[in-house]
Amino acid sequence: MAKRTIVTLPGDGIGRVVLEETLRVLEAAGFDANYVEGDIGWEFWRTEGNPLPQRTIDLIEKHKVALFGAITSKPKEEASQELDPSLKDNSLVYSSPIVGLRQHFKLDICIRPCRTYPGNPLNFIRRGAGGEIEEPEVDVVIFRQNTEGLYGGVEWSDPPGKVYDAFLTHSKFKKNFGDVPKEEISISTRIFSRKATERILIASFDYARKYGYKSVTLCEKPNVIRETSGMMYRLAKEIQQKDYPEIQLWNTNIDAQMMWLTKNPENYGVIVAGNMFGDIVSDGFAGLIGGLGFACSAQFNDEGVAVFEPTHGSAPKYAGYAESIVNPVAMIESACMMLDFIGEDKMSARIRNAVAKTISRGEVQTYDMKKLKGSEDVLTKGAASTGQMADAIINNF
Repeated sequence: MAKRTIVTLPGDGIGRVVLEETLRVLEAAGFDANYVEGDIGWEFWRTEGNPLPQRTIDLIEKHKVALFGAITSKPKEEASQELDPSLKDNSLVYSSPIVGLRQHFKLDICIRPCRTYPGNPLNFIRRGAGGEIEEPEVDVVIFRQNTEGLYGGVEWSDPPGKVYDAFLTHSKFKKNFGDVPKEEISISTRIFSRKATERILIASFDYARKYGYKSVTLCEKPNVIRETSGMMYRLAKEIQQKDYPEIQLWNTNIDAQMMWLTKNPENYGVIVAGNMFGDIVSDGFAGLIGGLGFACSAQFNDEGVAVFEPTHGSAPKYAGYAESIVNPVAMIESACMMLDFIGEDKMSARIRNAVAKTISRGEVQTYDMKKLKGSEDVLTKGAASTGQMADAIINNF
């Protein structure tokens, strides 16, 4: 059988080192693949005016599956200032390349598992009714609609006349903003389509059924955001009642959910939300399992194109260290999600078991696991480097 080709997208900052260490783990586990690197990130924005060159899109279109490290994004004005001088007068506007990938390939289904590893010193703990310390087991999988909502990119500052006039037809806009000068207004839209909303809801219920979760929680704000969140809640009820009666549908508001996730996180199973609220609640639950160093994700469409990435950023302050100190587990877990996607379940289980052994034994811990402040000297204080953590996982196969 021909080797599968995987597109690797190191990106910026720590993206390259966590990706390189993950490829070592994959090789040690027996995953035999060809890797082709795609250009993405800040350097290509700065030198080409495009952080997502067409050649990279072409690679993903050809090979379908990609492992992504991390990217750096900066505000509009700062991004423009860092362009090569030859590009500064071309009216170029920076946009996130990972958001661009999601929208180009319609990677509308995003899955973000948040599961505790026994023995992780960063696991969430709380005080019980009798004063005893409790460490609840968190096993939550967030389904985030990945292409619409507030991340859809439909926005304006000093909106065009036709846009402004259209908004003026809404009584609340006219009442609350009609006397605000147009040039002082910025508008970001939150657009939900029925088709995409149904897809993410069905995907979440399918996952709950397949893996034995008893509930799906819709985490939105339908009592206030009545049209978009309201549509999502209405569709969730219809889908649950018609096709998934054995699975409970819970409804929580995003603000209350952020309180409850530290009160009773073990009660939740699958959570589904729109783009922004899914992003928020997944980071909240990631904090309960050890932080972004343990937060993995998958995003895919219905045509077999998939990108797997840790949800942490590029952490540029750590990128220049002589020896990398960052935790590679989130990237390694993202690679395990890739293995699951392509049918290599036994291999992904082998890697996850090795990660679990490494964490439970507690002999090798990155600086975050030792609760040290990130700095170059943490290695002299007993923290493992990125490479040493990968070595420990490999040694536990």
